[in-house]
Amino acid sequence: MVLPALLLVLGVALGAVQAASAQLSCADAARVGARALARGEPHDRARALALSAAPAGADVRLAEDGGMARVTVRAEPLLGPGIPLPVDGSAAVPLEPGS
Repeated sequence: MVLPALLLVLGVALGAVQAASAQLSCADAARVGARALARGEPHDRARALALSAAPAGADVRLAEDGGMARVTVRAEPLLGPGIPLPVDGSAAVPLEPGS
């Protein structure tokens, strides 16, 4: 009776670590994409850079408004056996002059 409970707790703990890692990856990917967009890179290039740093299957949204480059990266890693947990990261960087 103790072993199944221990395995369940271990599985949830490992899933939580994986979700935290995915959230940090989303935040890093958003910063990479926002910096590229602020430098004046085309949207396709900024999206590709963000996706290269994002977890697998992530969704990247880009926007430029009010002199800011804004990027949001969302992913759904699995927490345990088949339970998706949506995580996201976002970044906003001022546009560089002349970009």
